[in-house]
This record gives sequence, C-alpha cells and structure tokens, in this order.
Amino acid sequence: MKPSFLDHERPLLTTMVIGETADHVVRLMRNAICQGADAFGFQLEWLHDDEKNPDVYRRLFEEAKGRPTYATFYRGGNNRDERSDEELANELLTIADCGATLCDVIGDLYAKEHPDQLTDDPVAIEKQMKLIDELHAKGAEVLISSHVCRFTPAERVLEMALEQKRRGADIIKIVTAADTMEQQIENLRTTDLLKRELGASFLFLSSGECSLHRRLGIKLGCCMSLCVWEHDHISAAVQPLLSTMKTVRDFIDF
Repeated sequence: MKPSFLDHERPLLTTMVIGETADHVVRLMRNAICQGADAFGFQLEWLHDDEKNPDVYRRLFEEAKGRPTYATFYRGGNNRDERSDEELANELLTIADCGATLCDVIGDLYAKEHPDQLTDDPVAIEKQMKLIDELHAKGAEVLISSHVCRFTPAERVLEMALEQKRRGADIIKIVTAADTMEQQIENLRTTDLLKRELGASFLFLSSGECSLHRRLGIKLGCCMSLCVWEHDHISAAVQPLLSTMKTVRDFIDF
C-alpha cells in the first residue's frame, strides 16, 4: 500500500533529516528509525549540487522503508538563490517521479516574495495550481507552505489556510511566531480554530521565544510534528527532538 500523510489515527512524528550528503541523511534516518520515527522530511535544497539527482532522491526515499516521505526544494539552502522558481518547480516534479509521498510548494512560488509567503498575484496562483495538478497526477500529495515567521492573528491564519486549501493543497502549512505568553495562547486558540473550521489536514507551527505551541500542536489538531533526531550544524534549532515529541504524543493525555 502506498504511504500517505493523510488520515492517520494519530499525528505522525515526521523527522527532518537534513544533510549536504546522502550518507549524512541516511545516518540520521537510521538513528531516527530506532527511536520511532513515523515519517521523514527531506530539505533537499541542502544537498550539494552533485547530489541533487534522481539516483540520490530514490536512495533516500527507499531508505524510509515504506514510511511516508516529505520533500522540500526551497529557495536558499545550498541552492543559494541561483535557481529560478521554474527550476524549483521542475525539480519538485522530478522528486515526485522519484517517489516522494508529499511535495512542498511554497505559497509565493512564481511571484515576488510576499511578506506572508502567500502571493496574491493571479498569474502566479494559476501556475501554482497547475503545478499542484501535475504533482497529483504523478501520485504525490501536496503541501503548501507559508513561512510568515511573525505573530499573526487567528483570523488571518484561517484566511490563509482556506486560500491554500482552495489552491489544491492536501496539507496546509503555516509558520508564525510567538514571543510572549499572550501570543502563544493565541496560537493555541488558532490551532483549535483551524481544527474546527478548515476541513483539511494542517500543520500550524510557530517560532520565536515561546516553544510550548510547537510541542502541543499535535494534541490540538496538527496532523504531524516536524522534529529532529539531533541538533547539529544544519538542523533547525526550533524543531524539537524526536524523543521529546514521542513523549508528548504518546504519554501526555488531555
């Protein structure tokens, strides 16, 4: 049966395995499997250019041993902003052909960078929707991501989520921030609002000084947790450890 990120009984512990070489990524994967990873996330833009190829992508997805695989190919990383958005999109199509379960389409793809990373340019939106259709035709699920990275009121987050859903996303991903307890409490409320009103799988995260929301989101409606096996020079410090999130999911009951 083909793996999926959709319709699981409990949130997936999706371990981000980011490295500049396939060997580094595989080492992280094998360690994470021993600790209970349910799925893997690959930020493939971080691979060295000579490893950004179908043979490497297939090797990494096969190493998941049937677990769902989530792939990004963002601007930046070791892409160093040298690739056009059209090239990023074409690489996502290649990644889908190589077996990725879930492909990440950034919300301002094909457009000038938007402060909410969710363009309102109608030409860009049409191109995004065409790309999403092509990814679906290749058997991939699609996540749209908007990295706002600042506190955003609940109603605006819901508005953005509904727009991502309209464009064809199977999973909605929005990242805001919380630097005060009041903002963190609002983000918890936002998570509940999305659960009640969105009608789609979602991943609502926050960065900033307050970290409680990122850990408790899976108890309030988020379909997965993005975590790491270890914090090294390339992993995102804001992402909690897999061991922490396994405890939160499996042993905190409320």
